[in-house]
Amino acid sequence: MTGPTAETAGATPARITAEQPAGQAGEEAADGPAPGRAAVVVLGSLVALGPLTTDLYLPAIPALTGDLGSTAPAAQLTLTGSLLGLAIGQLVFGPMSDRLGRRRPLLAGLVLYTLSTLICAFAGSMPVLVGGRFLQGLSGAAGLVIARAIARDRFGGVAMVRFMASLGLISGLAPIFAPAVGAQLLRFTDWRGSFLALVLFGAVLTAWVLLGLGESLPPERRHGGGFRTTLRAIGGLLRDRRFTGYVLTSAFSFGALFAYVGGSSVVLQSEYQITPQTYSLIFAVNSLAVVGFSQLNGRVLVQRMPMNRLMPIGLAAALVAGLALVLFSTVWHLGLAGVWPALFLLMAGMGLVLPNSSAQALTMAPHAAGSASALIGVSTFACGALVAPLSSLGGRPSVLLLGIVVAACGAVALLTFALLCRPWAKN
Repeated sequence: MTGPTAETAGATPARITAEQPAGQAGEEAADGPAPGRAAVVVLGSLVALGPLTTDLYLPAIPALTGDLGSTAPAAQLTLTGSLLGLAIGQLVFGPMSDRLGRRRPLLAGLVLYTLSTLICAFAGSMPVLVGGRFLQGLSGAAGLVIARAIARDRFGGVAMVRFMASLGLISGLAPIFAPAVGAQLLRFTDWRGSFLALVLFGAVLTAWVLLGLGESLPPERRHGGGFRTTLRAIGGLLRDRRFTGYVLTSAFSFGALFAYVGGSSVVLQSEYQITPQTYSLIFAVNSLAVVGFSQLNGRVLVQRMPMNRLMPIGLAAALVAGLALVLFSTVWHLGLAGVWPALFLLMAGMGLVLPNSSAQALTMAPHAAGSASALIGVSTFACGALVAPLSSLGGRPSVLLLGIVVAACGAVALLTFALLCRPWAKN
């Protein structure tokens, strides 16, 4: 599942600062048309492509591991491959859409997504599946980054904020239902059926965009800056200590999140002998925690507390959750009754950290919001890709390893936030 961002979790207007609750910032002018339902559905489906790609097949990981005669760490590389693709793809398709318009790169990405998903469905070995997953993520990133760009093209002010909140709700619900749908598919088909379902979804989206989504960026508003311009802007942003602090805090927090996403399927099904359907229920409930707390954060909490006070609460929750997993696997053997609440606490904490860290970083880069958004996306997905397989180090997945990785990511994120963002300082 992809975590909530500033744009997808009850987005906060850019003028809100670390020391200022949202309620004190005033309201944006309603300078754009109200988004219609059709736009919400189409663009929401494009944004949901990322979470569906990463989460639909999660209950099938143990089955595909055995079917391909592979190991758990190798199987978790399928998640790493898709996350790396999602990270790199945002840098590819974002600047491309600024230069060529939104429609052509989006259609190219969707066609490539459908074809690469076919490769995954008929993969005969783990290396082929990992390669197909990378292409899936790379091409699926087109929907994620271009959908946000189309929203920026078409809407403004309050309409923009509300539209992003609607997209956030869709992208937040997608990872809740994806594993449940994937688990139910396993009742009727094998793991390949999960990818064939994504092939169908990709084909439907391609036809939908081809027939019903017009160009939102006219030629006079396009520019040819491309990848080099993006890299120069990113270099300038990274020289800002606090901006870098928020980006790294978000990235390491995302690492803790994807340690759970990448390891929980194998760990819980192997250690506690639960069915794919039971795992999908646990995953759905925990996903409700991150969606619920991110919506609570965006609609209630930031009206009353500065974001820099909310973030350490979420970071501490992630650290405590990781330590609890370690203790429950070494000292207090409570089984699933102890592990599930700890994972729920982790996801609740992410609902406070991820949207606020992204919002703070974007607030500091009004002159280069697109580059800042790309940098946040690349760093978070790249960190998630590196961390996802770590709970299976040594070839045997365990709650202990999962807890160590979550606690380490939580501790580094908290330390980074304290040292670079310096929440106690005024500037």
